Amino acid sequence: MLVNFKEMLLDAKKGKYAVPHLNINNLEWTKYILEKCNELQIPVILGVSEGAAKYMGGYNAVTGMVKGLMKDLNITIPVCLHVDHGSSKETCIKAIDAGFTSVMIDASRHELEENIKITKEVVDYAHERGVSVEAEVGHIGGTEDNITSSATNATLEDCLTLYNNTGIDSLAPALGSVHGFYKGEPNLDFETMKEINDNLPIPLVLHGGTGIPDDKIKKAISCGISKININTDLQSVWSKAVRKFLEENPNAYDPRKIIGSGEQAIKNRIEEIVTLFGTKR
Repeated sequence: MLVNFKEMLLDAKKGKYAVPHLNINNLEWTKYILEKCNELQIPVILGVSEGAAKYMGGYNAVTGMVKGLMKDLNITIPVCLHVDHGSSKETCIKAIDAGFTSVMIDASRHELEENIKITKEVVDYAHERGVSVEAEVGHIGGTEDNITSSATNATLEDCLTLYNNTGIDSLAPALGSVHGFYKGEPNLDFETMKEINDNLPIPLVLHGGTGIPDDKIKKAISCGISKININTDLQSVWSKAVRKFLEENPNAYDPRKIIGSGEQAIKNRIEEIVTLFGTKR
């Protein structure tokens, strides 16, 4: 059964660990993630960007695929199906109506007043249907779905204003992380992160988890991060394994064998990630 993220993230906030948000890109990746997280008996948030949803056929196709896999694989862990960086109210509504149990409305490109207006409209629609909502303050830089943007850090005042005027369930404050690979050393603002966590009752989210050193991931969790988004990391280990397979098997043509050659690399990396996050059932 699909669930929203409220209970799993509040448990993480209390227990000082992080729940993995792992982006899915196709049926195979979804299967690998569900199988590994079920084996480890830990909750997981399946993230779907707008680009990935389009690639997989649309939100209804994604929901049907995830529900079918969960049933056929006998998945017993809590699974949340989440829109990653929904760019508009319309996108979020489309996903909710298709059966997604959680959405992120990312109106951070707007001024705070407009961010609040759009976010509140999504919260009102989502909460009536038992769907959890994540929002963003400031702007997380880097590359997402081949769109490059610059970063703007969040402030405690803006975070409190957004929360108090929307009733969101989690918040992604931009504090130095970026999407994709880092150019140089990640520079996270842990002081502001802890200050926001100490003043907000809802869990905090860290986007751009790929490439952040382990010690900084652990420090972020100690400062209140309860959900960490991972996408590029899994793409990287999968593609390296597939390239190696094709180099060693230049005549391979069966897509099942080609795509599947990256399965173990993804599963191994997931185990390393959840160990680092300290994720608990």
